Amino acid sequence: MTLRSLFYWLYVASMAGGAFYFWTLSRRPKGVPQYEYLVAIFIPVWSGLAYLAMAMGQGQVEIAGQTAYYARYLDWMVSTPLLLLALSFTAMQFIEKDWMLINSLLGTQTIVIVTGLIADLSERGWVRAVWFLCGTVAFAIVLQMLWRPLRQKSKLQSKALSKLYDKLLTYVTVLWIAYPIVWIIGPSGLGWIDPTLDVFLFCLLPFFSKVGFSVLDLQGLRGLQSQSNQSQSNQSMAPNRLSR
Repeated sequence: MTLRSLFYWLYVASMAGGAFYFWTLSRRPKGVPQYEYLVAIFIPVWSGLAYLAMAMGQGQVEIAGQTAYYARYLDWMVSTPLLLLALSFTAMQFIEKDWMLINSLLGTQTIVIVTGLIADLSERGWVRAVWFLCGTVAFAIVLQMLWRPLRQKSKLQSKALSKLYDKLLTYVTVLWIAYPIVWIIGPSGLGWIDPTLDVFLFCLLPFFSKVGFSVLDLQGLRGLQSQSNQSQSNQSMAPNRLSR
């Protein structure tokens, strides 16, 4: 077994563990809607299957002397919009969902992934650069929507929810900015790092951006629901004390 295969198998195991953990949380939802758990479970399941293909030597093709892992993009094409969906659900947890904003986010993120795939499958360097630039512009639009209109939605509710959203948003932003950086310094771009390190980083980043994000998201929402239930309980006890 090569080192790259080991990284893939470890990633598959971590995704299976993450999916199982989220399933166990869903058995005791603590007021968090089940669709939140469903999204959290599906993300590592889908990602794990994509990386399982790479662990078995599938999902890749040789382009211009480099290996293009199209299975990564099949993973990201589904999992990253789902991560944005989960973040949107959190931002609008206690208000009506703005589906126009959500669909705009998901559609633009799909453009980010598709342009990245086309760039990786392009043989000429300048063509890769053009597609990479297109994806970068789309990614900047995604970040703008996350940091402005969606963040404003979170501020319409409780301070605790707004704080949770800001925490998740900062976490996602830092990790997602790392993706194009690794892409550009890796074999698909400038070739500053070797393929084995590239594989390692593209296992490490998705683990934290998928399982790590969902852990923070679900635990944060469960904590908010517990605080809300405690507050309602205290309010219901107050009239009883006054009537005595």
